[in-house]
Amino acid sequence: MLSSIHVLGSRRLGGAESFYMRLVEALTRAGHPTLAVTRRNGMVAGQLASSVRQIHLPLASRWDVYSRWKLGRLIAAERPAIVQTYMGRATRLTRLHSGSRSVHVARLGGFYKIAGYYEHADAWVGNTRSICDYLQQQGMPAERVFHIGNFVPSARAVVPQEITAWRQRLNLPPDAKVLFALGRLIEKKGFQDLLDAFAALSPTVGGQPLVLVIAGDGNQRARLDAQTQALGLAARVHWVGWQADPAALFALADAFVCPSRHEPLGNVILEAWSHRLPVLSTRNDGARELIVEHRNGLLAPTDDPKGLADGLRALLSLPESAGRALGDAGHGTLERDHGERAVVDAYLNLYERLRRPR
Repeated sequence: MLSSIHVLGSRRLGGAESFYMRLVEALTRAGHPTLAVTRRNGMVAGQLASSVRQIHLPLASRWDVYSRWKLGRLIAAERPAIVQTYMGRATRLTRLHSGSRSVHVARLGGFYKIAGYYEHADAWVGNTRSICDYLQQQGMPAERVFHIGNFVPSARAVVPQEITAWRQRLNLPPDAKVLFALGRLIEKKGFQDLLDAFAALSPTVGGQPLVLVIAGDGNQRARLDAQTQALGLAARVHWVGWQADPAALFALADAFVCPSRHEPLGNVILEAWSHRLPVLSTRNDGARELIVEHRNGLLAPTDDPKGLADGLRALLSLPESAGRALGDAGHGTLERDHGERAVVDAYLNLYERLRRPR
């Protein structure tokens, strides 16, 4: 039976790391022998399901000679059909010995620097078509570049008590209209634009108080807190930090907004669709691949608070039935194109296609 090793060098937990966990866990459930190599003391190492076989290495930097040597010995000993690496550090450190029967697949979820990091792989997977185009533009052979999207877990059932608990924790009025956003609090995610856009909106919608809930953490947290205060939004914008399980917040929300200035795919859009929420996103690369405007979501300009405010007004002015139809259409797109079974099968078919005879 085919086997694979999956190498991730990141310490933190974000969209790419969450997908790594979902994929190795899904491959394990599918009966595919899978070994996860993760960073010692990293967040992923502590959160992977116990069913996944796991080995920890320092993976301390792109120059970590010890981890590169240990990876080489591990691959030689395990002799997997596939070694799949995620992002630049893990890919740069992974080198197959001469004569190895393993195939090195580099999986990219962004427009990363190729030179010095990715050229030595045997094949490349981009999770969007635009990333695949980028790989070919960077000189990777088209016949070895493959498009396989992401999947997100099915939305778990949320009991009413969980929603009530969040309403009480945030001191929300019982009739509040809730916008929800989720992501790392870094500049490219555009939360500074979302705050400016939200400040331009009326504090009520159809007589209902309008509030914004944002989950996430990152190096812009203090700056965004200061911006919230300066805009006079402290009573209407609620920062709830990183949430390992945001299901209840999705259930609390009436709509989801993705304000990213740069987003290769947009896992958060898929997550919102899994909860059947109507979505407004900026026209980043990922959103333009996922969203057919007015069919399964709405789009607004990137890096443009005024345009984002206009998009929010359009979203909030939708009749309830139209908002529900957008959410249902998004859920249909998710099930059709980004379901777990479809993505896992695509990877397993690719592994069979790439395998070298023993």
